[in-house]
Amino acid sequence: MAWLPNWVTSLLLIVGAIGIGLTAHRALYNLLTRMVADRDLFWRSLVSRTERPARFAIVVAALALAVSIVPLTDLQASVLRHVLLICFIALIAWMVKSATHIWTTVYLRRFKLDAEDNLLARKHVTQSRIIGRIIDLLIIVIAVAAALMTFDAVRQYGVSLLASAGVAGVVVGLALQPVLKNLFAGIQLAITQPIRIDDALLVEGEWGNVEEITSTYVVVKIWDWRRLILPLSYFIENPFQNWTRESASLIGTVMIYLDYSVPIAVLRSKVEEILAASKLWDRRVANVAVTDFKENVMEIRILVSATNSGRTFDLRCEVREKLIDFVQHEYPQALPQVRLNPRNAATRRSATSTSVPREN
Repeated sequence: MAWLPNWVTSLLLIVGAIGIGLTAHRALYNLLTRMVADRDLFWRSLVSRTERPARFAIVVAALALAVSIVPLTDLQASVLRHVLLICFIALIAWMVKSATHIWTTVYLRRFKLDAEDNLLARKHVTQSRIIGRIIDLLIIVIAVAAALMTFDAVRQYGVSLLASAGVAGVVVGLALQPVLKNLFAGIQLAITQPIRIDDALLVEGEWGNVEEITSTYVVVKIWDWRRLILPLSYFIENPFQNWTRESASLIGTVMIYLDYSVPIAVLRSKVEEILAASKLWDRRVANVAVTDFKENVMEIRILVSATNSGRTFDLRCEVREKLIDFVQHEYPQALPQVRLNPRNAATRRSATSTSVPREN
């Protein structure tokens, strides 16, 4: 190709190297795909997940080989080597990120969030997702910083910043305060775990389940399918209720107000009968107690338990419906009512009539 200009020869060699690299990658991954077709999900996912980083790595290697043989000027070779160095940094970051994702996926395969008792699963899933997102953020920051430091101007600027580290530290600290605040809050949440994935929370006056925990915010799916978005730091600095902190099981309360004439023993037996026939009750807590006397009624508290917050709510509704139906049919006189003593009513009417002056 002596008759071609050097830049055309260089371009053809570079394009040819890229084409050879892509062809070699396709042949290699076609072979790997056939090899793992009959194996379990882990190996199929591993091949699928590493396909794009491997393609990028093969292309970078082919370009590095082409640079050593193409007829380039010193400036052109220097620029191309600089680009390849940045690509190599990006490749390392990509590989580390993919390795982290694969390890997390393999680790979490042992836990099932859809299990009846998923407390341990929620604990490990929450830790893995928060730490994974923090690691991804750190990988990106370090990779970008390393790529920028390959430029002489940026490197000199970094040295000058180090020379005035006091002022620069204050400025950067103020600028990154929200980011750093949520970053450290994420680390605290991963370690202490005041909340976990699928936890039932009462926060900002709303009840819902933790749907997602990112590196900066938490998504709470409210019972009516709305989403409440809160920063990570909120759960470190503000009080909230976690209904599933140690166990998914909950005790629900049913309050009913009845006349003093209702027989408590019969009412207790009916509640036990309702719970025994219910598929929602977990057979752990069933209690009926008179907790207060009002002017016209007595306050009766019924405690029931279920395996999670949703089933507890449904069980409370079921007990209310069946208990009030029982009272209406068997003891209608026990429903709240206002008593009026006829003798006292006659006395009040007589007093009222004598106090009103008659017209002449």
